[in-house]
Amino acid sequence: MNRPKSLRGALARPAVRLALFLGGALALGVLWSYCWRVFYYLDARVPAWASTAGCAALCLGAAAAAVLVRRLRALPARAGVCLLLCGALFCFANPPLQTPDETDHYLRTYAISLGRLDFDYQRTYPDDVAALLNAFPGGWVNAHTSVGLGTDPDTGAEKPYDTAGYALKQYGNDGAVQGVADSFAQYFAQKDAPAADAVHEPVSFLILPFVPGAVGMALARLLGLGALGCLYAGRLGNLLAYTALCVLALRQTPRYRPAFLCLMFMPLSLFMGASLSYDATLLPCYYLMLALLLREHWTTRTAGLYVAVCAFVNVAKPYLNLVWALLPMLVAASAWRAAGKRWQWCAANLAGAVAAIFATETLGRVLRSNYPVIARQGGEAVNGMQQLTFILSNPLRTVATFAGTLYENEFFIGQLGLFGWKDLPIPVLNLLGPLLLGAAAVLSASQTPGLGRRRAAGLGVFAAVYALGAIAAMYITYTPVAMVRVVGLQTRYFLPVFLILVLLAAPLLRRALAPALTPDRAARLALPLFAVHGLVGAVLLFQHYFVGPIYTIQL
Repeated sequence: MNRPKSLRGALARPAVRLALFLGGALALGVLWSYCWRVFYYLDARVPAWASTAGCAALCLGAAAAAVLVRRLRALPARAGVCLLLCGALFCFANPPLQTPDETDHYLRTYAISLGRLDFDYQRTYPDDVAALLNAFPGGWVNAHTSVGLGTDPDTGAEKPYDTAGYALKQYGNDGAVQGVADSFAQYFAQKDAPAADAVHEPVSFLILPFVPGAVGMALARLLGLGALGCLYAGRLGNLLAYTALCVLALRQTPRYRPAFLCLMFMPLSLFMGASLSYDATLLPCYYLMLALLLREHWTTRTAGLYVAVCAFVNVAKPYLNLVWALLPMLVAASAWRAAGKRWQWCAANLAGAVAAIFATETLGRVLRSNYPVIARQGGEAVNGMQQLTFILSNPLRTVATFAGTLYENEFFIGQLGLFGWKDLPIPVLNLLGPLLLGAAAVLSASQTPGLGRRRAAGLGVFAAVYALGAIAAMYITYTPVAMVRVVGLQTRYFLPVFLILVLLAAPLLRRALAPALTPDRAARLALPLFAVHGLVGAVLLFQHYFVGPIYTIQL
């Protein structure tokens, strides 16, 4: 009987390595639970055995998933499984209706799942839907924020307090912790009771971007699930669409895959991908179009796919996305294999996008009925034409306003850990986001050949135009006239810009670092790095909503 004569021999056995790996995951889960129990006083709210079992099970599940994913050979397939698993954690870590505008998106998706493809304000929803909206107001952290005067625990003097950014609050050291769990309790207590106020269809007139979530809701209803079950099923439907589009993007080009993996697994991307927002399909469509633009050869099939995706993004978010229609001009003439010329495809692309916009807007008007007067977004102080006139009349002031807004928001690259309706910052993720973008650029530096001057310059100009367009759009349509700050900007608008910046930085880093990594090796290293980043993001989101930190108000 052969027995290993050394520790090295024992570790050479796959079964031993697997046991050690799973044992380490189990120990990490136990340690993690212990930290929660001690630091956030979790024992007072949840039995120790329950928190320990939950953390251990998640760590073991993540370890088992890592082992199984390693058995898959193709990188897109491995990335797809990881995206699906990390996204599923975000789906349940994020409380109901906390993604930007998710209340309206939920109601529109629910209506489509019932087969309602028109828009009628007089139609209402079941009572359990009203109970869900009542229990989970949009932007939970903001809705339950309080400001006032408390007592300094050390000096006893009056001290102002502000609970903004804290999902969990406690009045006094011995008071009950109030949080999202109370909203779940409220929903289950009221879901079978008659609604006091009927919920009407929202001011949202899109159909196509909400179809994946509507399919999930329809299946949930067939299984007898109520409003809350439909919400999670809709999120999972969107997550499947997000994952499928990301996998398609990775399959379209083997170039610069670490950059794409970084943005796809960015916690903010997964947060949106596992929600009811149309960003669940919009963001991966951006990644897909950029992947197509990096292909070494463009065939007729490639050009046709780009046209279809560009039309879709203009349905979901019109006008600003028209600039994507022109990007096929960046494809080198030597790489063009499609029937027809580049400018002809760009013209067809632009015409298709404009047609999609006007068709969507026309359907929204024709199929709309019984709606009262729809107030201007942002209130009476907002007037798009007056704001545009002000911009043209005061260009230097506009530049200062835009620059100041970017500066005050850390150029949004420092807000990659800001979740909810701009109300739940997770500082660790704000710190990790720029570092991971830098790591993606370093890993992408192994790619040869580079982008080429034509494509690099074109993408750089596009990134600047797109970013300025996003800022200008919010300034014109959402900000009071002449205000010195732009209202409504969010980091998710700039995710494709960050991807382009990583792509542009990679060739510069290659010249400086001369990396020895091959592109395939770099992509294999990138997947676990960025997948772990996404996993940690889901855990920290759950922690901030359900575990701690707790803001204690000294009365």
